[in-house]
Amino acid sequence: MIRSLFFLCLLVFDIVSKIWAIDNVPPLHAGGYPFGGIPLFHNILGISFSLNYVVNTGAAWGVFAEYAFWLFIVRFLIIIALSCYVFFFSKTLFQRFFFLLILTGAFGNVLDYFLYGHVIDFFHFVFWGYSFPVFNLADSYITLGVFGLLLFPSRNQVAKDA
Repeated sequence: MIRSLFFLCLLVFDIVSKIWAIDNVPPLHAGGYPFGGIPLFHNILGISFSLNYVVNTGAAWGVFAEYAFWLFIVRFLIIIALSCYVFFFSKTLFQRFFFLLILTGAFGNVLDYFLYGHVIDFFHFVFWGYSFPVFNLADSYITLGVFGLLLFPSRNQVAKDA
């Protein structure tokens, strides 16, 4: 129960952050601060971070943007398969936690596509002159979940329902 509330809170935070970005963050390349965004910090050890509103109809880094509908279908099927795995087959608390992070992020991005026809991204880093692709909280959840599974692949603690 506590885990479910935690992940529901993460999903709500993702949704609210995207609604805020739609209303308050200028689009990428709209003039002003580099790349048109809201600066959060500039050139700290060569790294800059700003908020820039971007719509993404593709997958990561905008790939397959011309296949937005099919990406939606594939993402939806992945969410169903991942949900089945998490709730019926995951063996450890670590596994379940990290898969639920991935599931929450995937659901947040699919919800964007369902509501808006695209995913809303707004976190923008520039690393030593390289403009990293703009992303959102849901993308961060997915990334943290994948890294968690890679770093902690086999914990022996048996999963228990909360």
